[in-house]
Amino acid sequence: MIEVKDLVKRYGTHTALDHLTFTIEDGGIYGLLGPNGAGKSTTMNILTGYLCANEGTVTVNGHDILKDTEKAKAEIGYLPEMPPLYEDMTVREYLEFVCELKKINGAKIPDEIKRVSEKTGIADVEERLIRNLSKGYKQRVGIAQALIASPSIIILDEPTVGLDPLQIIEIRDLIRELKSEHTVILSSHILSEVSAVCDEILIISNGRLVAKDSAENLGRLSEGKHLLRLCVKGDRKQTEAVLADFDQIQECRMEEGSEGIRLELSLSEGKDIREDLFYRFADEHLPILEMSMEHASLEEVFIDLTKDEADNTENQDNTENEQEAAES
Repeated sequence: MIEVKDLVKRYGTHTALDHLTFTIEDGGIYGLLGPNGAGKSTTMNILTGYLCANEGTVTVNGHDILKDTEKAKAEIGYLPEMPPLYEDMTVREYLEFVCELKKINGAKIPDEIKRVSEKTGIADVEERLIRNLSKGYKQRVGIAQALIASPSIIILDEPTVGLDPLQIIEIRDLIRELKSEHTVILSSHILSEVSAVCDEILIISNGRLVAKDSAENLGRLSEGKHLLRLCVKGDRKQTEAVLADFDQIQECRMEEGSEGIRLELSLSEGKDIREDLFYRFADEHLPILEMSMEHASLEEVFIDLTKDEADNTENQDNTENEQEAAES
């Protein structure tokens, strides 16, 4: 659906994107993560045709964003971090305006507004001024404008920022619903949100792609974080004898308690010995009362993959935003 190849974007002496390359397949929800100054906003602005890159190409559903701009942009619905709303308009007036911008046939505009209003849950506020809406409803109106004309790709930049917990849950549910008809790209600083909503996660650091996988698989990237926790009822020496048979165990912590022997096993990368352990302990008549596998959290993986990010990323991010504003 989207192919980004060797993308380079410079702001003066600062390189925001350094030969960034990735692909987005049709369907699913993709999360875009990275520290401040990593290049997330620049990437999204180039994908939507708002900025031009110094080098590289972006293809949207077969259309080059530079050579076939109008067709490429028609494939994308975009919600910036600050929704592009005219607050002196009613919701209906604003959606009619967006329909006209997107060249919807005049006779079809009422049906299109009804479709996106029902999908985003704003049908009951169509006649209200946008300035009088809650933050949650304004976000919904922003998503509604992105859905007009049924683009193949929906790009959402920080869609839940500033919302209360109930509004966050509602927007997350709405994003999941969009998956059935659109490819969704979601940028967020809330790692738990990305982990809960996205099928695949892309992590950018220093303008480069450092990881692209599911949250579960990313958890296996962090060395030393493959832990197996057990509680075994039985004799300590017998327990030690069973564990001695497994070369995959790199480190073992053992603590005896009233419930049994608690074990924390550090395993070799990619090794899952739970089934074998179960049968070996069963052979020795040592019941396993608890067993759980623990991988690194997305937060830990994120920190590991971006720990070399420059200390002055905040200053770089400010420079990037100033340059974007100048180019616009």
